[in-house]
Amino acid sequence: MRAIVCHELTGPASLRLEELAEPRPGPGQVRIGVRACGVNFADSLITRGQYQKQPQLPFSPGFEVSGEVLELAAGVEGVARGDRVLAMTPCGGYAEEVVADANRCLQIPAEMSWEHAAAFPVVFGTSHIALWHRARLQSGETLVVHGASGGVGLTAVAIGKQLGATVIATASSPEKLALAAAHGADHLLDSSCEDVRERIRELTAGRGADVVYDPVGGELFTASLRSMAFEGRILVIGFAGGSVPQIPANHLLVKNVDVMGVNWPAYAELNPRVMTESLQTLVRWYVEGAIKPHVSASYPLEEALAALDQVVTRKSTGKVVITTA
Repeated sequence: MRAIVCHELTGPASLRLEELAEPRPGPGQVRIGVRACGVNFADSLITRGQYQKQPQLPFSPGFEVSGEVLELAAGVEGVARGDRVLAMTPCGGYAEEVVADANRCLQIPAEMSWEHAAAFPVVFGTSHIALWHRARLQSGETLVVHGASGGVGLTAVAIGKQLGATVIATASSPEKLALAAAHGADHLLDSSCEDVRERIRELTAGRGADVVYDPVGGELFTASLRSMAFEGRILVIGFAGGSVPQIPANHLLVKNVDVMGVNWPAYAELNPRVMTESLQTLVRWYVEGAIKPHVSASYPLEEALAALDQVVTRKSTGKVVITTA
């Protein structure tokens, strides 16, 4: 099989397309013929040794795939050869085949394309668990979504609307804001030229935001912290802006503000019931037409580096996927 392989932790430029032996499933695992793989910002972190859980070298990046089950280890139940599945993997998705734990596979409906399935788990799963389980977003509350045209940002807009919130979307250009509006955002805020703190206060009649979804960090986090409602919640999703903010504890005290970290992959190991319930809900919403992945670009496996560059440089909107066919 072909795979994109990382041999040294020097960043995406070290990735190479190679021919490897097909992987063999171990206990509790299945082998999947990959049709598509979602591309995530974290794929670049893992090639630099900066991800929370680092695989041993050499490895292939890729946390989410869609494809057909080719082989089952002895004793595996609940999935069959030939099933169409999406799967969460600790790594290995940038390849024509991958092994995955059977309990991290979910059968996908016939109406879900390979590209949509591969673009689905990380971004929709992250946003749903963040808003539904962590922040417990309520209908009628005000949600601010930073980076609202990005992979996780667009899903947060859509899920926020599905949960009944009023959504304020921030992004760095009119084109990106237009995409957020097309996915249901009620108010648009250009973070490149508007005062984020003052605009949030203006849009909420001085009350502030109930929930802030922040995959960007840096100055946007600081501005958000200064524009929260009483008992507001800030969700720390990531730091795509490159700067990890420092949190002054006295600001949390004044308005009883909660700052919540969201490490979505940890649920697969530490609270799989929540992840399973979340994904089942999301697939149901997809079938009902309430949510839909926005795949802005698709690249063949041999152009994986270009696909990852689109995400790392924040040139893409929604999701970028790699395909093997």
